[in-house]
Amino acid sequence: MRYLPHTHEDIAAMLEVVGVKNLDELFQSLPADCRRQDDLNLPEAMTEWELDNHIHGLADTMATPPAYQVYLGAGSYEHYVPASVSYLLSRSEFVTSYTPYQPEISQGTLQAIFEYQTLTARLLGMEVANASIYDGASALAEAMLMSTRIARRKRIAVSALIHPAYRRVVKTYFEPTGYEVIELPYTDAGQTDLSSLASLDDLAAVAIQSPNFFGCIEDLATIKNTIEDEKTLMVVCFTEALAYGLLKSPGSQGAAIACGEGQSMGLPRSFGGPYLGMFASKMKYVRNMPGRLVGETKDLDGKRGFVLTLATREQHIRREKATSNICTNNSLCALGAAMFMASLGGTGIRQLAQLNHDKAEYLKQKMIAAGFKVPFSNPTFNEFVVGFPENFKKTYDRLIDQKIIAGLPLDTFYPELANHYLMCVTETKNREDLDSLVAEVSS
Repeated sequence: MRYLPHTHEDIAAMLEVVGVKNLDELFQSLPADCRRQDDLNLPEAMTEWELDNHIHGLADTMATPPAYQVYLGAGSYEHYVPASVSYLLSRSEFVTSYTPYQPEISQGTLQAIFEYQTLTARLLGMEVANASIYDGASALAEAMLMSTRIARRKRIAVSALIHPAYRRVVKTYFEPTGYEVIELPYTDAGQTDLSSLASLDDLAAVAIQSPNFFGCIEDLATIKNTIEDEKTLMVVCFTEALAYGLLKSPGSQGAAIACGEGQSMGLPRSFGGPYLGMFASKMKYVRNMPGRLVGETKDLDGKRGFVLTLATREQHIRREKATSNICTNNSLCALGAAMFMASLGGTGIRQLAQLNHDKAEYLKQKMIAAGFKVPFSNPTFNEFVVGFPENFKKTYDRLIDQKIIAGLPLDTFYPELANHYLMCVTETKNREDLDSLVAEVSS
């Protein structure tokens, strides 16, 4: 249980109730030599992050081994989770909740999902959001299926700079359908190459990730203008939802559907899950949207209430009318994301996103100054690609022995990028950490 101190107003109100003027009068029954006469000698106030680091530093002086310094991103990001979110999610009212199957589910759960949908729609700049999907990969696959239903076409184009695991899930979804999945290459600047779009007709959708797998920010407005066919939808996906606290939202850049991973919004990494698939679209496509949607209404007495407005699985409607078999994400994850967004607010999310950008940019410039190559010139958010010498694998393994994971090797996913690593920096790293990393990889 966290200590929540009383405000001066709280104290004044309580003193008034008991009939005394101040705290000294309240405690006058105690002998003077038993009462403290001066203020507590407390250190300067710390932020929650600084206090966590301070406590971990004290723990590291004991027998507990030090934690790893992790510079991995690629769809799973190390962020501080506000204590308010962790505490509220542990409450019994929420922690046992799963998926809202029944329309008569409790008002509390329905309102929580409604609030999540509202915040998601605002973050992504879209008109409507569903109650979430399993994870970012399934969200993208469902978005591409949704686009084929809307456009009534059997070809889709997917950027090669979408997370490799997401692309594999899309291909798995589409393999038994007979629909064609076309992969768009990338440019030397680290953006999706759109030059082949002019020769591709009858596309249901073009899927772009921004920031993409290399951390580079795509020019979504230009991509939208490049798609000449009005029936071809632009689907924007993401692995780092926090980026839209700083970048223009997908909706403002012309996206028909925006979807991706919401793990950054208050969910711990937890060895890969459970995570959160965020999904939003234009209102005119809502009846093709997978999953569930909670709406606001009024009861017979005119009081505000919440209902399960849209449920498109075959358990709810005729099988031939079902848009998907996908299940809503565990509502606890969506609730955690809603708590995170509500706790930080628009200003806080923007400041946090700026901090992530600035710290990653600091490390990038330090790497360049140390003589390492950053191959992609396009602006990045909180991760970027670095090229290292051919013998860097020995250094990488040595750093792991020192509990430092210096990025993600890219040759597994992109063979042409041997000796290139994807580095990620979030607000959890301080300048000392980053300077130390540069010194270690340079030695």
